[in-house]
Amino acid sequence: MSVKTTCPYCGVGCGVVASKDAAGTVRVEGDRQHPANFGRLCSKGSALAETIGLEGRLLEPLIEGTPVTWDDALDHVADGFNRIIREHGPDAVAFYVSGQLLTEDYYVINKLAKGFVGTANIDTNSRLCMASSVVGHKRAFGSDTVPGCYEDLEQADLLVLVGSNAAWCHPILHQRMLAAKEKNPACRIVVIDPRRTATCEGADLHLPLRSGSDTVLFNGLLAHLAGNGVIDRAFVGNSTTGAADALAQVVGQTVAQTAATCGLSEGAVGLFFDWFAKTERVVTLYSQGVNQSTSGVDKVNAIINCHLLTGRIGRPGMGPFSLTGQPNAMGGREVGGLANQLAAHMEIENSAHRYLVQRFWRAPVIAEKGGLKAVDMFDAIAEKRVKAVWIISTNPVVSLPDADRVRAALEACELVVVSDCMRDTDTTRHADVLLPALAWGEKDGTVTNSERRMSRQRRFLTAPGEARADWRIICDVAQRMGYAGFDYASVADVFREHAELSGFENGGKRDFDISALATLDDRAYDALAPVQWPVTRNAPTGTARMFETQKFFTPDGKARFVPVTPRAAQNATSRDYPLVLNTGRVRDQWHTMTRTGKTARLLSHVFEPYAEFHPEDARLAGVTNDGLTRLTSPWGEMIARVVISTDQRRGCVFVPMHWNEEFAGEGRVNALVNPAVDPLSGQPESKHTPVKADAYLPKWHAFILSRNAIRRPASGYWVQGKAGDCWRLELALDARPESWRDWARAQLGLEQVEIEWIAYRDPAAGRFRYAAVRDGRLEGCVFIAPDHALPSRAWLTGLFAEAQLSANARISLLAGRPFGAAEDKGPIVCSCFSVGRNQIAGEIKKGADSVDAIGRCLKAGTNCGACRPEISKLISASAPALAAAVAPRASQPQIARPVAN
Repeated sequence: MSVKTTCPYCGVGCGVVASKDAAGTVRVEGDRQHPANFGRLCSKGSALAETIGLEGRLLEPLIEGTPVTWDDALDHVADGFNRIIREHGPDAVAFYVSGQLLTEDYYVINKLAKGFVGTANIDTNSRLCMASSVVGHKRAFGSDTVPGCYEDLEQADLLVLVGSNAAWCHPILHQRMLAAKEKNPACRIVVIDPRRTATCEGADLHLPLRSGSDTVLFNGLLAHLAGNGVIDRAFVGNSTTGAADALAQVVGQTVAQTAATCGLSEGAVGLFFDWFAKTERVVTLYSQGVNQSTSGVDKVNAIINCHLLTGRIGRPGMGPFSLTGQPNAMGGREVGGLANQLAAHMEIENSAHRYLVQRFWRAPVIAEKGGLKAVDMFDAIAEKRVKAVWIISTNPVVSLPDADRVRAALEACELVVVSDCMRDTDTTRHADVLLPALAWGEKDGTVTNSERRMSRQRRFLTAPGEARADWRIICDVAQRMGYAGFDYASVADVFREHAELSGFENGGKRDFDISALATLDDRAYDALAPVQWPVTRNAPTGTARMFETQKFFTPDGKARFVPVTPRAAQNATSRDYPLVLNTGRVRDQWHTMTRTGKTARLLSHVFEPYAEFHPEDARLAGVTNDGLTRLTSPWGEMIARVVISTDQRRGCVFVPMHWNEEFAGEGRVNALVNPAVDPLSGQPESKHTPVKADAYLPKWHAFILSRNAIRRPASGYWVQGKAGDCWRLELALDARPESWRDWARAQLGLEQVEIEWIAYRDPAAGRFRYAAVRDGRLEGCVFIAPDHALPSRAWLTGLFAEAQLSANARISLLAGRPFGAAEDKGPIVCSCFSVGRNQIAGEIKKGADSVDAIGRCLKAGTNCGACRPEISKLISASAPALAAAVAPRASQPQIARPVAN
């Protein structure tokens, strides 16, 4: 059995084919017919089949931790919300939802909140990734419209990536860009980012601008374009307003001034400006580095202004392009998922829209003002203005800024309801009621990707335990609260209503319109092929590109220039907090790891939370490579592994956002993050938090590998996860136990078991190694040292696959290094084929001088391609060393020698 569905990770929206054999084994591969990916999948998508097990799943409703029937759970939720609404009004309740929801789930929860409860206190974790783009689009276009499509990336001659590490965060799109560049010698790629990321490996120019100075850069570009006459005067005159005011704002801004403010060389800025001015087909792609800012909306409009001035919008190969983070962030926008929206891209503040939606829903009330945005919502919970919250498919105790305050708010809240597929997350621990939801592979509906393409997510697994679809849970609660209009027979019913509303009294006035799909029967809905909205009677097969008629959704039909005044980031650095913390993603993990953390393959690339420093900042902070650092901000602190790299800009430190209390102790970076938000979009400032860094110097460092799950410490620094055929725990200790051997036994859970112990002790050096062997197989090993100079874990994990430990393996365990027992691959670079850095380095020494050559030798980089930038970097770094190794010495000139036959 094979089912076409959609990947549940980033906003690229890749199609996948899931197949299940007679034994129940699931295989996932790319859908070669899906127009987003044409069969390619990134490392996360390739590992989807490894994440669908029921380990850790929430499989029954719980009230205060006690299993109950669905009737009891639903009654408890409905009665609790009704009581609080009755006693304190509708704004005393709130809903916090997720871009992981399907569009139909999103639709019914917004209908319940805004049209029946009568509150707009419903927001989404998509607020954290793209709310600034929404506002920027609406200011410029009069609607939240993404103008272009993925084909534009392949037709462009200049691709400008701003605040986007697409190689890691949108890898399939990045591979499409690189493939297009290879076919088109005229194509150039520019990366604008304070860090030198993996995306820079395929770029022609990298501008490592000062954190937060994007607006200055694009204002400077606008001034340069105007000063050199690069203006589409017909387009500006006929299709825009406000150009004079926007240009007056930047008049006189020079390349030199721009470069100085952005911390860049004048030559590099001038080259970028020149390329942009002389290239007609330009696509500017931007992501979280732009959006996650207290001036994110202004950054978006500064970019759009440059495209409006040159008329580079609504035509092939050009336009501003927002890359969304989540699989259905766009779908959430379509149904009014944000607190300041109504369904079908209508506005709460617009009385005509409110009246229209209320009539269509036959709703008793309609929210009349915008509700609490994400950060404000949890502030209101902390202040007890909101007394009940329903959290669906998201983990705000990890993902929101000032995360410790979020945790404290939930702990004190009168009623916390959480719908999730996982039993134990940082957020579910604070729930009064837990409702088991279906996971990817078990549910049906639609999602919309970054290019407005709707795709079906289809079920291929049976519902486990008592788990139910989110839309069904929401409708059951709504009906118990006494509301009509939630008696849908199927998810297709919900979709049809959503599609019908999009065309209701529309007449072309609103951008979002899929009314041509409102009459799909169940069979047609099930077979729905990927399609880009609008999907109307005039465009029944969808619309690839918007604004081709040069008409916009403003009252006068013209796009608006927005004058932008650069603003400094809030909470600037100081003597006490001298560094700028920038958070983001790593290649193989997704959000808070509740899915990707299940598979050893995806943990193999980056196992621990890390903090990346420039060498000079590391020296000033007194931290060393591979050591530990404690990062502190005015809001919280964390501990992370140190990575020192010249790829990092001076004065900045980068930390990934994924780790949570299921996988790490003291590893939640959002506990530090500045809770300041953009005043227009409400999007938090996740790229600019003032922090200080100190060396964290525990008395002891250790790691444990075990065939069975390992007991986690109650406190201190630790990181755990799967590693090949075993579990891995990294930890730091400040106190020494009476007996390291007894401690090792206890950690491995082998106190009462007859075990053969292999032990190495060097008390003088403080180094201890223990290995437990049962029936000839390795059960576990523990390595302890007073510093972080511990053996490589890669070859050790391989020993757990051996049915019987060889003599060489036993010697290796004592020696702490491979001894003819296993190859030390080194840190994993290619997770698809488990290829390590040492293996790649070995092939480079043998003469492999390209990524393709490495692929021919090791397969690395030949599947998803996400590791190709890292392989390229290793080749580039090795070139000088190899040249030096073979170069003749000045004092010993080369002499021709005879060659033996």
